[in-house]
Amino acid sequence: MLSNKILKAAIVAATALAISTSANAHRVWIKPSKTVLSGDSNYVTFDAAVSNTIFVPEHFPYRTDGLVATGPDGNTIDLQNVSTGKYRSTFDIELTKDGTYRIGAASAGIRAFWRDEQGKRQMWPPRSGAAEGETFENAVPKNAKELRVTYGSRRVETFVTLGAPSNKSLAPTNKGLELVTVTHPNDLFATETATFKFIIDGEPAKGVEIEVVKGSMRYRNSSETITLTTNAKGEFSVTWPQAGMYFLEASYKDDKAKAPATERSGNYAAVFEVLPL
Repeated sequence: MLSNKILKAAIVAATALAISTSANAHRVWIKPSKTVLSGDSNYVTFDAAVSNTIFVPEHFPYRTDGLVATGPDGNTIDLQNVSTGKYRSTFDIELTKDGTYRIGAASAGIRAFWRDEQGKRQMWPPRSGAAEGETFENAVPKNAKELRVTYGSRRVETFVTLGAPSNKSLAPTNKGLELVTVTHPNDLFATETATFKFIIDGEPAKGVEIEVVKGSMRYRNSSETITLTTNAKGEFSVTWPQAGMYFLEASYKDDKAKAPATERSGNYAAVFEVLPL
């Protein structure tokens, strides 16, 4: 029997995957109040939401249940002052050690789609999450019509640094679609070019489709979206036009999933602060 903790984690993962597959117009973001700090210690406040307009909470809050903050030493640290309102969640983290902190959530899982005997479309797990004890094998009919099984991953994150930047917290897990930081994520400046790399399950991800959008969309007529695609090494470069907070979103799909899935997909979103020169 699944423990309450495991069941809760499964529901969180299912919810994150549902957002990525059913609400493409909605952006999931975790926005820090600032990303580069100094002193012996400091605090950063974060907003987390799902919205149509970047950095404007107007749809629903992003739940903090699955969020993990990793310190410069690779250990997790507690979220403080967590609060969830109508349209956003907020929390603080205390930076007590020099280096780079990674704040985010990741989930992955199988999703199946088919039609029942009445021709109605069915999905597993449902948006509410799998019931206790349910698995793909016992929930999906053996003779399901028009069966399509996908394996999807979702990662949402941001980065903050106290003092000198470090890299230990940035190490990839080699699970799902991940950003490898060739240029440090807290060393970004207007008019300069940053280079990053995407990997999928530890391997270079060629053909990842990327969109980069500066905040304050509400106050301009055009989104001014920068569109990019990774090369054969999974690499891409972006030249930041101005200082400010930026939202990056990426998606990937191929046919290299492990059975019973036949399709593998990955979604990634991150917030970066670009500083003036």
